[in-house]
Amino acid sequence: MSFKKLVVFCIIYSFSFPLFAQDFTNLIQQKLNEEVANNKFSQQDVTDVEVNSSHYAKSTKTNNVYIIQQFSGIPIFNALGVLAIRDEKVLHFSNNFESNIANRINTSSTTINPTEAIVNASQQLGLDSPINLQVVDAKSATEFLYNKANISYDQIPVKLVYQKIKGANEIRLAWDLSIHAKNQNNWWSVRVDAQTGEIISKNNWNLSCNLNHKHSNQNLGLSSSIAPQNESLFSTLQNYTIATDGAQYNVYPIPVESPNHGERSLIIDPADANASPFGWHDTNGVVGAEFTITRGNNVWAQEDRAGQNTIGHAPDGGNNLVFDYPLAFDAPPEVYEDAAITNLFYWNNILHDILHQYGFDEASGNFQATNYTGEGIGNDFVYADAQDGAGINNATFGTPPDGNNPSMTMYLWSPVGPINPPLTIVSPTNLADGINGLEANFGPRLSSDPITTDLVLVNDINEFTTDYLACGTITNTAELNNKIAVVRRGECTFVSKVEKAQQAGALAVIVVNNVGGMPINMGGNSNLINIPSIMVSQADGEALITELESNTTINATLANNGPYFIDGDFDNGIIAHEYGHGVSNRLTGGSLQANCLFNEEQMGEGWSDFLGLLLTMKATDVATQGRGYGTFAISQPITGNGIRPTPYSTNTAISPFTFDITNNQNLSQPHGIGYIWAQMLWNMTWDLIDVYGFDPDLYNGNGGNNIALQLVIDGLKLQNCSPGFVDGRDAILMADELANNGANQCLIWQAFANRGLGWSADQGDADNRFDQVEAFDMPPTDELDCTNLSNQGFINEEFKLWPNPAKHQIHLDLGNRISGEVEISIFNINGKKLVNYRKDASNAIVLPINELNSGVYLIKVISNEATFTKKLLVN
Repeated sequence: MSFKKLVVFCIIYSFSFPLFAQDFTNLIQQKLNEEVANNKFSQQDVTDVEVNSSHYAKSTKTNNVYIIQQFSGIPIFNALGVLAIRDEKVLHFSNNFESNIANRINTSSTTINPTEAIVNASQQLGLDSPINLQVVDAKSATEFLYNKANISYDQIPVKLVYQKIKGANEIRLAWDLSIHAKNQNNWWSVRVDAQTGEIISKNNWNLSCNLNHKHSNQNLGLSSSIAPQNESLFSTLQNYTIATDGAQYNVYPIPVESPNHGERSLIIDPADANASPFGWHDTNGVVGAEFTITRGNNVWAQEDRAGQNTIGHAPDGGNNLVFDYPLAFDAPPEVYEDAAITNLFYWNNILHDILHQYGFDEASGNFQATNYTGEGIGNDFVYADAQDGAGINNATFGTPPDGNNPSMTMYLWSPVGPINPPLTIVSPTNLADGINGLEANFGPRLSSDPITTDLVLVNDINEFTTDYLACGTITNTAELNNKIAVVRRGECTFVSKVEKAQQAGALAVIVVNNVGGMPINMGGNSNLINIPSIMVSQADGEALITELESNTTINATLANNGPYFIDGDFDNGIIAHEYGHGVSNRLTGGSLQANCLFNEEQMGEGWSDFLGLLLTMKATDVATQGRGYGTFAISQPITGNGIRPTPYSTNTAISPFTFDITNNQNLSQPHGIGYIWAQMLWNMTWDLIDVYGFDPDLYNGNGGNNIALQLVIDGLKLQNCSPGFVDGRDAILMADELANNGANQCLIWQAFANRGLGWSADQGDADNRFDQVEAFDMPPTDELDCTNLSNQGFINEEFKLWPNPAKHQIHLDLGNRISGEVEISIFNINGKKLVNYRKDASNAIVLPINELNSGVYLIKVISNEATFTKKLLVN
């Protein structure tokens, strides 16, 4: 969508606004005047500012306006500001504008044109040379849209920007472009120097979680001995929707984190009426599904075992939209692909619907084909690929600006235990029967459906002395057709060998190792490969080659004989983590930006972990237990550490790290950095739950968990582009000021201070992860008096319930700060209200519980003074 711009000329400032946006020119001008008066910037630094996007945030009751700094009409890349405006007042302003820009700009003229910029970028990124590259839309003299050519899955936008050079004082003119690279798992956002043609900055929108579980905490000064924690299993939350298309999905429903955490259930009509008013299979805003497959307004879930990002299989629920498929994990993942895709579809939609309640809506840039409100830009539902064959042990999410489709890629995970030999010799019988081998990290996985055919050596013309390398032109293509190709390792890439054998008609490839010892997992990236390949040891492989050189016909079978890969499509915490990348990238800096979370100290992985943790909380959880992340994917029990250095916990014996550890080079970046941020948010969440209780209603609840999620979403909207830890903390504090009149300031400060992000903490340069200074102090009393906790805190402490556990009746003492009539409700752990009472707080309160079965329940008390919750155990 192109924006027609209304240019408003002021005495000092020049603003550009989209026509549909409310005009905040005067307010922005006044705020920038204040910044100049306070010597934050010179007048010349802020004379040319454009409104990039804006939306109204219901929770904070503010118009959030995102502005971009320009020089002579050309934007400065990532130099953004955010203003929160209410009642004609700027209540919040955060920015990362550049100063003294006139003296730092290198030039105003280009030597490289946009076509040359794309060609140069392709070469430097290792892509094919663009063929038939053409402009499809010349938006202006400095902004163009090119076709996909042969290098990108999407059209290629190019515009002129100024790019700050990291580590230098210079700001250089550059072409900003993005290429969703074919034959790579990368979605490049690059700045090409408009003078030299060199890439001077690049980001990969495809955020690879690289969820390598071989994390070591030993180098971080932590004992590896973690006390095991017990965790209960339970089923789904109650349904809040009134959208009734009758759709049914057999899934591991929210809040079940994985098959190890709970049971599968058939969920009926889960679409939320506010977020998805026409159900999950609609796209036109008229009653009735447009699709009966796992596709709709919010996501299109499909398999991509070939790893080629093409249209794959999607299960069809028929006219009744019933997605109920068998599932047994004692089989290869392709056997239960329909169940996996259904689970992925369900969770993408659930995440969409829940986050809509907290402000990740159409106006702020969420992911929808059709924006029913008319706000924001549509046509950007999520492409979610299940069982993707382009890699293993990973998951990715790519987030372009609003109006462009994001992509979620879920991979398979390596099984534990020895792998059964995948290669079986059928004849001659004198050869070894079962031969061990390891599958490549590219191309499709071996199937349980065997490939049985003859082995054929690959002959090629090359400059090397070793035979059967498949590095040059293959000369025996006729012999290889419909056969299993045998090649030697060496001299060219694994990908190249397999691609050449595939082009010759081979059904699969066996690569023979060229060194002694065990075979390896062959690495590489290719979206062109659609046949499986394995590596065998040098000893086993050379024995086969010797027989083939003697003209022995070897008939063999290749198959997946187990143990079978773990399907990441059932690790709902990881799905939520990936979706979280889309949320944090769309909200930080505004929906039309996609590059605000690539600085070294950015906490993107932390927001994603937090989202997965919070949405899989249960009423039986306690703050001090350990929450391992991604345990299912790496075949750990739910008591395991997961894919982070430690489980998440408020207990410092389990999770001891504080802000200072971000300076430790042994802590990975960005995942380790994010882990620390998520732990801080986890502390804050439990502190809020201590005051407001836990509410299993994620749509309309008012518990501490609901408040925490709202603060985090609002904080993302309010923080500046390229934030550090202090920026993120301050944005959450501001969110509490705007939404709650600052009711939780002391609590939030204490939560962050407990993890080293107190008043005196210093993030240093947000693009330098080694200059942080931690502090555990609270604000001085003249800034914020936290010497006494809030009245709510005292009330919560005085609330008494006994006996607990109980059998026949319970007694409640609400303390002397509660007066008048109170509402008391008892919920089961699925969030269903079982009984409701109205009682006078001044009288002794006794409640019968004879009708309750043994188990865990929640007692919720609502009064004029406070709302709080206690856990009740019934014997």
